[in-house]
Amino acid sequence: MATAVITGANRGLGLEMAKQYAAAGWDVIGTAREPERAEELNAIDKVTVMQLDAAEDASIEQFAGQLGDRPVDLFINNAGIYGPSELDRDQWLDLFNINVVGPVKLATTLKDNVARSKDRKMVVISSQVGSIAENESGSMIYYRTSKAAVNQAWHSLAQQWQDDGLTLAMLHPGWVQTDMGGANADLTPQESVEGMRAVIDGLTHDQNGKFYDHGGREIPW
Repeated sequence: MATAVITGANRGLGLEMAKQYAAAGWDVIGTAREPERAEELNAIDKVTVMQLDAAEDASIEQFAGQLGDRPVDLFINNAGIYGPSELDRDQWLDLFNINVVGPVKLATTLKDNVARSKDRKMVVISSQVGSIAENESGSMIYYRTSKAAVNQAWHSLAQQWQDDGLTLAMLHPGWVQTDMGGANADLTPQESVEGMRAVIDGLTHDQNGKFYDHGGREIPW
């Protein structure tokens, strides 16, 4: 049975991912900072809820220790935040800690688990606003820079691990009706996740290190 690890699975896109992968027959490990409060996630069959705070190395190491040698076919780093609305040095650094350092630390920590699996895929949920080529409006500087940084980091890991058989990709979920996207967004979480699942399912090693939207369009850097 294939296993997926999904971070930030207690709400929004992460919760919808957990629902859809569990319904498709996967064994899902969904993480939350406070598992006891993740009522909807805990109610899904075939989902194991585990504690994880990706901003804390000790929490990541504890999570990895609980996984042990278990193969992970698909690791989805979904957890992330929008960050400050105005320049605040400490909040900007906190944003990078959660949106960039955490995903990279998790990827390197879980690399062996993914390498032991059949599918060997790692995906980070990024954003189109991280594309420098497609930035024609400015604004959202803090969020944009964090997504551009995680794209570069993920692409670098993809090249670094090229010979290990892992396939890494960055995905833009679209403008989605979540707490971050708001009620006026174009897509429901179900529509976004269905699209991303199709992209993930179709990923081959030739696409290692690429950046796609939920419809499969490759996004320029």
